[in-house]
Amino acid sequence: MRRFILLLGAGALIGGAAFWQITQPRPLAAALFDGVTGDANRGQTVFTAAGCASCHMAPGAEAEAQLVLAGGQAFASDFGTFYAPNISPDPTSGIGGWSVTDLANALMRGISPDGAHYYPALPYWSYARMQPQDLADLHAYLVSLPADATANTAHDIGFPFSIRRLLGGWKFLNRQTDFVVQGDLSPEETRGRYLAEALAHCGECHTPRNALGGLQTGRWLAGARNPDGKGSAPNITPAKLGWSESEIVEYLTSGFTPDYDSVGGHMAHVVENMAQLPEADRRAIAAYLKRVPAAE
Repeated sequence: MRRFILLLGAGALIGGAAFWQITQPRPLAAALFDGVTGDANRGQTVFTAAGCASCHMAPGAEAEAQLVLAGGQAFASDFGTFYAPNISPDPTSGIGGWSVTDLANALMRGISPDGAHYYPALPYWSYARMQPQDLADLHAYLVSLPADATANTAHDIGFPFSIRRLLGGWKFLNRQTDFVVQGDLSPEETRGRYLAEALAHCGECHTPRNALGGLQTGRWLAGARNPDGKGSAPNITPAKLGWSESEIVEYLTSGFTPDYDSVGGHMAHVVENMAQLPEADRRAIAAYLKRVPAAE
């Protein structure tokens, strides 16, 4: 019995140590941004492509008020309700005191400046594919926007999802930082892949998820129900999206489908953002979508 208790205790210690190792935050190397200088003008394009304002503007904000990133919008899910935080340059409520590395760790690793895990309502496994220069440019643009002191709203999440340390295990099981679509892509298709898989994080809505909320990359862009359970995002692989590249470009520009239907829901914000990008970027996304493996 004594030997059994000792073995049980040793197993618990080993298991606890393994859990602690697996779930610890793993930030980026600070040297990644050595010599990288951000440019706010380029950062505006990154900001638009990533749709930052769509989630982080105040509820109901319109026109220029959408650039006041006070947060507060609610996003319901099976795991609870998440509230977008304030990412304005306010030094107390927002990210005014963040360095480029702080922003990069948040977006690419899901780690706060004080070392806590962020919930994957922030699509960091998509943003993990971002280039360091784009991160630096985005930071330069974000700190140029109006500051707002609105306090953040705490997430409404029950046990055990409220234990942030467990998110380290979720990251371990669902980590996906490589581009999904591989192969011999043209420069245009490669640019479209970067826009769709990294900045615009299309897969976060259009790809089905497993029981833990991780993306099923084997069914990339095959359609999925909305996180709040109301409606769904369609299959946009060649198996279902029969539009020509020109028709895709038109949809991303005007919001009108080939049969004269119009965009609605959260996708309206996506189209609003895409319409502000250079036409070459919308064409690149259309070319990329034609290279995505067909999935029923």
